[in-house]
Amino acid sequence: MKLQTPLLAALAALVFSPTMAAQRGAIAQPSAQQIPKLCAQSIAQARTRIAKIKKLPLQQVSAKTVLHAWNALDMGLQDIGGPIGLLSETSTDPAVRKAAEACDLLLSALPNEYLQSEALFQRVKALQTTDPIDAMARQSILDDFEERGVSLPAVKRERAKVIFERLDKLSQDFARNVRDTKTTLAFSEAELQGVLPSALTGRAKDAQGNYLFGLDYPEYDAIMNNVVVDGTRKSFWMAFQQRGGQPNLDLLKEAVQLRLELAQLMGETNFADWTIKRKMAGSAQAVSRFLDDVNGRVEALERKELDALRVEKVSLTGDKDAVLKRWDVSLMQQRLKKARYSVDQNEVRAQFPTDPTIAWMMQVTSQLYGVQFKPNKTLPVWQADVRAYDVFDNKSGRYLSSFYLDLFPRDGKYKHAAAFPVRGVSVLAGRTPVSVLVTNFSREGFDQRELETLFHEFGHIMHGVLSQTRYVLNAGTGVKRDFVEAPSQMYEEWSRRPETLALFAEVCPTCKPIDPKLIERMNASRAFGKGLQYARQRLYAAWDMSLHTPTLVDPMQAWIDLESKTPLGYVPGTMVPAGFGHVMGGYQAGYYGYMWSEVLALDMRSAFGDNVMDPAVGARYRHLILENGGQRAPSELVEAFLQRKPSPDAFFKEISGQQ
Repeated sequence: MKLQTPLLAALAALVFSPTMAAQRGAIAQPSAQQIPKLCAQSIAQARTRIAKIKKLPLQQVSAKTVLHAWNALDMGLQDIGGPIGLLSETSTDPAVRKAAEACDLLLSALPNEYLQSEALFQRVKALQTTDPIDAMARQSILDDFEERGVSLPAVKRERAKVIFERLDKLSQDFARNVRDTKTTLAFSEAELQGVLPSALTGRAKDAQGNYLFGLDYPEYDAIMNNVVVDGTRKSFWMAFQQRGGQPNLDLLKEAVQLRLELAQLMGETNFADWTIKRKMAGSAQAVSRFLDDVNGRVEALERKELDALRVEKVSLTGDKDAVLKRWDVSLMQQRLKKARYSVDQNEVRAQFPTDPTIAWMMQVTSQLYGVQFKPNKTLPVWQADVRAYDVFDNKSGRYLSSFYLDLFPRDGKYKHAAAFPVRGVSVLAGRTPVSVLVTNFSREGFDQRELETLFHEFGHIMHGVLSQTRYVLNAGTGVKRDFVEAPSQMYEEWSRRPETLALFAEVCPTCKPIDPKLIERMNASRAFGKGLQYARQRLYAAWDMSLHTPTLVDPMQAWIDLESKTPLGYVPGTMVPAGFGHVMGGYQAGYYGYMWSEVLALDMRSAFGDNVMDPAVGARYRHLILENGGQRAPSELVEAFLQRKPSPDAFFKEISGQQ
């Protein structure tokens, strides 16, 4: 069944302008005025397709016929939904962001309509297949039906629909409140003692001549990692911990209430068990055991590291009774690592200038996976800084996909780092994928943390653009939520290995040669801070799980209760939950997945042994893990790649500072 020609022609007419339709890898960028019409057309087209699937007879219709039709439905919705979701987070035009948000809500409400259809459910349930990929797709669709409440009585089904739509709106409002934060702080030159001169060059000032700082990550790093004036760090840190404010706390509280009601409608006692049963962990109890195990491994190490940071504060201040505060941690870590390991993050940033580092990362990835990246300057972009690339297979020369890099902060842009899977692959339909990397890096180069983040997020991009799945629902990062981070976490290692760093001179022969002694010191310095890092991750995950038990809790109070039990305690006035977008944007009762997936990530990394640039292992990883996306179970894929059962040993060595 050939879907390619009529489908792409229809989508070109529906979504893309005539010039964009002919451009491989192009992302639709409609105006604020065009978005409502395109959105309505896309929904109407989807309803027509749904009606046709319903009419297919229960007998004498192959599974492939129905699944192919479902694939066309998914692709049609994604071809407007993918660009719309991206524009709502990245467009420089507030009117476009507003129109995109309105469309996004309409598109997210549509599955509540067709996934609650008993007739459609029975149509898919009747399918018979022995093909493992088709069977996986069929089961995934049936699970989606059940998750939307198709088996509920009519009244409960309607209530579930209302809850789903309200949760989507709450999530959108929460993200906007963080993204559109306008907080600006003013500091005199004396208050910025220790800050790098480059952080002040060209910076706006107020009428009194004070320097103005917003709350983007480069500004956070400039102050929290360098300024020695305690009051400056405290005021900036407090403002950063209040992003989203009380409005977001109210949104989160309502969301937690609705999730509990939803789970109970579905026959579960709590939201965590209801949502985790489709993930690798399987149950909230399994997650709790895992988090307890993590805590047991890092608790003592965290206290030891905090003691070392307090000693560093004593050294800085000359006060033998100095007390370590939360706004001290970043600065004291930088100072301690500089003193203990001779690692100065400003030296690291100078070693990894922005453009050469990106070129180096692509060179590493190209050699590892047997692909080639070519800049595509003909593709339209939504902001002048955005860069577009095409991906080709080295052996065949075949075009595979495209991706975009949107690297630097600006007003109204998504505030964190993420890979947006704008268009998923479908080999069946001849459809090639497009992904977008959205970050907020400094323009001056990468420090050690940013370097790891760059490789981490590019790991997600490769998962998307090297995927070769039959159906778009399994494409790329369309895997179980507690596995989705594994490929990206694994790839962080490639940012710091001698085999990869040896390639830097190939892309930038005029750059300062990579200092192997600096890299050795950087890698040694990674041993410090593991207790702090993973104790904090466990805290976030435990708090997330505490929101989704059978007993309704207030999210802010739950945070205060848990953080108060940590060594540095809770700081009155801070509102960490108000800016914690993960629990509103897909990781609710799932934040544990970052560490759960890292167990598999670090184990998979061990397959490369002492040479992470082994092309044979890279090819096997590309074929088994990246190309398969979610069309095979993650446990099955990992075992096939490792050629043995997975082990948590590497993870527990990592979090205890032994790796």
